[in-house]
Amino acid sequence: MPFRSLTARRAQAPLLMAALAVLLSGCATPVSVHTMGLADSYRERTHSALDGPRLSTQTQSVLERQNLTDTWKKHPQQALATLRASTQARFYTPDLPSQLFALSELNYQLARKTQAPAAFMATALYAYAYLQPDAPTAERPTPYDTRVQQASALYMLGLTGAFGSPVNPDSQRWTLPFATLDLYANPAERLWHGQTLSDFQPTAQLKVSGLQNLYTTPGLGEPLAAVPQSDSQPNTAFTVTDKVRVPVNLNLSIADPRRQILSDRITGRIILTPLDQTTQFDTKSDTPPLQYDQTAARAISLSQPEIWSSEYKGFLDGRFFDNGRRSQLFAIEPHQHGRMPVILIHGTASSPGRWADMVNDLLQDKDISNNFEFWFFSYATGNPIPYSALQLRRAIKKALADLGGPQADPALGQITLIGHSQGGLLAKMLTISPQDHLWNGLMKRPLSSLDLPKRTSRFLDQALMPTAMPEIRREIFISTPQHGSYLAGLSIAHFIGGLVTFPVSIKDVTKQIMNGNADAMKLDMSPGRLGSVYAMSPHSAFMRTLASIPVVPDVATHSIIPVQDDSPLNVADDGVVTYESAHIPDVRSELVVRHSSHSTQANPVTIAEVRRILLEQLAAFRPDFHPGGDVDRRNIVRIGGSYTPVGAQPETPPAASP
Repeated sequence: MPFRSLTARRAQAPLLMAALAVLLSGCATPVSVHTMGLADSYRERTHSALDGPRLSTQTQSVLERQNLTDTWKKHPQQALATLRASTQARFYTPDLPSQLFALSELNYQLARKTQAPAAFMATALYAYAYLQPDAPTAERPTPYDTRVQQASALYMLGLTGAFGSPVNPDSQRWTLPFATLDLYANPAERLWHGQTLSDFQPTAQLKVSGLQNLYTTPGLGEPLAAVPQSDSQPNTAFTVTDKVRVPVNLNLSIADPRRQILSDRITGRIILTPLDQTTQFDTKSDTPPLQYDQTAARAISLSQPEIWSSEYKGFLDGRFFDNGRRSQLFAIEPHQHGRMPVILIHGTASSPGRWADMVNDLLQDKDISNNFEFWFFSYATGNPIPYSALQLRRAIKKALADLGGPQADPALGQITLIGHSQGGLLAKMLTISPQDHLWNGLMKRPLSSLDLPKRTSRFLDQALMPTAMPEIRREIFISTPQHGSYLAGLSIAHFIGGLVTFPVSIKDVTKQIMNGNADAMKLDMSPGRLGSVYAMSPHSAFMRTLASIPVVPDVATHSIIPVQDDSPLNVADDGVVTYESAHIPDVRSELVVRHSSHSTQANPVTIAEVRRILLEQLAAFRPDFHPGGDVDRRNIVRIGGSYTPVGAQPETPPAASP
């Protein structure tokens, strides 16, 4: 075929170019952008080795700029060595922080694959150097950089992987691929209020369930939970429970870290800091706070089965606390001067563990945690109420004596009792002075006329003719059957109450009263009617008499009364106690918690009201105190409570002890 003329080919050229343009318009450009959803956008900007196999964008850029991307995939150790050498060579360049972060993230990704403690330690060291330059000319990374939060997590998880579980906080030497690391520890830092901390369990990998709110303190370091141990068994009533776990922070202190970590010999210190002894990491004003997992530490303590199994054992076996091996009054931390005791008394078939949510929340308030301390009273809840109340009284008196009493610390004369259900009745027994009124409600003849041994007469006098304890200044009744519980009046409740085994002392006293004094009794002292269950029946002589005796006027009293629904209060109840039974006149405040069950201790409305009352107590003890935030009654009403008229006079706070 003959060739077309040059003129013809030139005439067709524009058509070919147009066709080529149309063809190319359907192909993607080398650089493009597209819109993502907000969640995808956040994940794209913040992803790192912390949440999966992908490295952060910044670390990928470091590898790419150094032509190490393929080397990292095939020979990670070689890539790390090359990047470390490059970082040493670029010590005085602006690239240094980015390369330190990349070294930390790359070591962490390698450590997750190999589970090598040395790789985890390298992760922590590089992250520390990135966060803590500690040099006059070095600038700290801006807090707006995503890598700051990521580096803090790499530091924490690096320490967690390196030290393992339990953590050994003693002096130690590490051999790393690029250096030796000597860490020195001060044994004195393991002391906590005269006890030695041990069994340091890391909390970073713990998932807590069963508590409403999870609290942590953000900062630097590895959060731990430690057990306090004493060299000798203290012969005191006031003890710190052996179930407690103390929140502790583990941190490294490395001088001039960027220079040291890029050398072949590194030295530093291991620093242990319990939560209640928190100070700045060092003397600099710009040092970060320390990290703690306080709720996780508390949850470890509460996860022990024996705490919960004691609830029903302690109800059915009245001798549960009689062998002396179990403390009835204990605290979760040693007493500190100036802190007022709050004594929590649980209800029937219950345990101190039921206060967990309330205490967990209250301790987050610095005004509360800096001025109050929580003590817990345990008792065999099936025993007679006067007997358990006498145990509570004796335990408090012994604890106060052990601590020197209000003379040594006026705060010890500012006790607040918080009683739930039956616990509220025990609390009331410590704040009344009935003389012989309670006795006369139960017996026909005076105590002095009975034919009883002196020891028995003295016991009955202490149990049934108490006087108000002057150290108790405030009392909070929660779900308390002031006039009895309708459930306690049911025949099935009497049957269950009859299964309780009483202590030998109760059996002996009962036997001595019945022998030769039967004509003096108004009540049936058979086992089914002697214990707490029948005593809380609205029909029992004890309940009717106790309800008629008021709390002494020097004690500020408050009622928190849950009800299940929006029924009128004259027919409302919480499933165990009616409103009318829990209501008493002349309290300083009464809060009705709607849509709450009898076990209202974890209800946020109940907790908010307890917080309000404690801050009221604090203001009475320290007139210069001004609470931060809204803690008045209007706030409690707003979040779900309702105050009801109770006929009380306007509050006049009790005077502080001299």
